[in-house]
Amino acid sequence: MKQHAWLKSIVHFNKKWLMSQIKFDNKLLHPRYLITWLLMLLWWLLVQLFPMVVQRFFGRRLGDLLYVLPISRKRIAKINIEKCYPELGEREVNALVRSTLRSTGIGVFESGAAWFWPTWRVKNAFTISGLEYLVAAQKTESGVLFMGIHFTAIEFGAACVNTVTSIDGFYRPHKNAVYEYVQAWGRIRRNSKSGVIPNGDVRKIVRALREGRAVNYAPDQDYGKRRSVFVPFFGVNTATVKAPAQLAKAGRAEVIPWVTTRKPDGRYHISLYPSIKSKFSGDEHEDAVTINQFIEARVRENPEQYLWVHRRFKTRPEGEASFY
Repeated sequence: MKQHAWLKSIVHFNKKWLMSQIKFDNKLLHPRYLITWLLMLLWWLLVQLFPMVVQRFFGRRLGDLLYVLPISRKRIAKINIEKCYPELGEREVNALVRSTLRSTGIGVFESGAAWFWPTWRVKNAFTISGLEYLVAAQKTESGVLFMGIHFTAIEFGAACVNTVTSIDGFYRPHKNAVYEYVQAWGRIRRNSKSGVIPNGDVRKIVRALREGRAVNYAPDQDYGKRRSVFVPFFGVNTATVKAPAQLAKAGRAEVIPWVTTRKPDGRYHISLYPSIKSKFSGDEHEDAVTINQFIEARVRENPEQYLWVHRRFKTRPEGEASFY
């Protein structure tokens, strides 16, 4: 493996940051991952060399490219926006599609900044409000389901929060083991008290909440019929995950929503909101409505930065045709 010594030296410094559940495996140095490591190095260089305003310029141009290419994500975004904003005309829909693709392109660079920037640089890039809601919950030793919303800057927002307090994140198994490793490492490296939980490991989530930890969880994606109920989202009958209310009850935790907003000056604002746990009734449909109403209100405040490229309406009620 001598030919890979240079690569091992690049990733060796990561180890001191890792929690016990993230360990570097020498299998990641296999030649089949060489291209991935080179791309990671290029990504690292881009986000280190340029200020965020320049990275946003690159991200917008990437979004413009996505807009002119016949890609599925553009089509998905357009369908989602047409369903959620039926009052918009064709020109307005297309303008919002272009804006959201630009925002998605910027999000690529923000994810790199979230994982690779030095902590001092992250700390200088954001302001935060509502932190008192999280502090109050932690003083009572309650766990916190830190309910994120999939705005395109969410990855960078999580890195910002982790410079202030520890937040446990998720990682999804990925077909590329190097990407999975870097993603998991990047999500906890800024706080030695933070950890990662495999996506869908309910027992670990509940245990972490009962231990008084804050666990990042974004419910505004399609997790299929088995884990969801159908309730309105922007007036569309939408498969909505039941987990937030269930986890809050099982983990004896508060549910504190948070949003990351990309500001025009190149900075970010993290908004934390009061816990919505008291609004849960115990009825899974009513609780899902509560979640969707909150998320919808935040999206309407800033639709250009929402992740419309996700197939939010993929799962349909029995007998209803696919939107996509």
